[in-house]
Amino acid sequence: MNVEKYIHQKLEEEKALLFSVLDPLDYPSLEDAINTARNMDKGGADALLIGGSTGVQGELLDNVTKQVKESVEIPVIFFPGNIGTVSKYGDAVYFMSLLNSRNPYWITRAQMLAAPMVKQYGIEPLPVGYMVVEPGGTVGWVGDADMIPRNKPQLAAAMALGAQYMGFRFVITDAGSNPETGHIPLEMVKAVSSVLDVPYIVAGGIRTPEEAKSVIKAGADIVQVGTSFEKNGGAGAVEKFVAAVREGKK
Repeated sequence: MNVEKYIHQKLEEEKALLFSVLDPLDYPSLEDAINTARNMDKGGADALLIGGSTGVQGELLDNVTKQVKESVEIPVIFFPGNIGTVSKYGDAVYFMSLLNSRNPYWITRAQMLAAPMVKQYGIEPLPVGYMVVEPGGTVGWVGDADMIPRNKPQLAAAMALGAQYMGFRFVITDAGSNPETGHIPLEMVKAVSSVLDVPYIVAGGIRTPEEAKSVIKAGADIVQVGTSFEKNGGAGAVEKFVAAVREGKK
């Protein structure tokens, strides 16, 4: 599967997409995580991301990815927390640069270390410019991010445009996992989307179908949802998000 081509084709057909996020460490058991993955697929999610900011690697990641791949039809993409969040059993990986990190490790050096492994495994790298917005959560702390202030949408827009000019073919703004302040402000979504010609993904704090719809209406092409499906991982819950996302572009 050419995952990047798949994403662009789906965007052409549906105009807006839902990516579901699975962090196996957030589930009581591997079986619970796999069942949620099945429901994400059954509910109509467009892709399934596996990853987490800490600990999702090695034998655990191999086992989860292998079982998920056997259980779903949609692409399985790694959302890496570090160079270990990659397995030969997946389809693709967000080959990300954390653009607003203060530590060059997260901008270029982790990518250098991971590149030979990605090539050896034969999984598809998706070039992603990644930006962390306040409050940032675990990813902001681990990634030593100089977080973009929530009230500075033009800073996010300028960084996103810079990412596109540097050749990244996807851009993500992420407020961190389940932030108390919710997803990034809609004004920021509008500012970022207004300057981009590449798919724009909004992650972090999208808790309801209505919020997903509002983020898409503000200009996002793709929303990523994880925590809401951990709490209510039935296929019906996923279907509601998918319907809201599609409606957001009408």
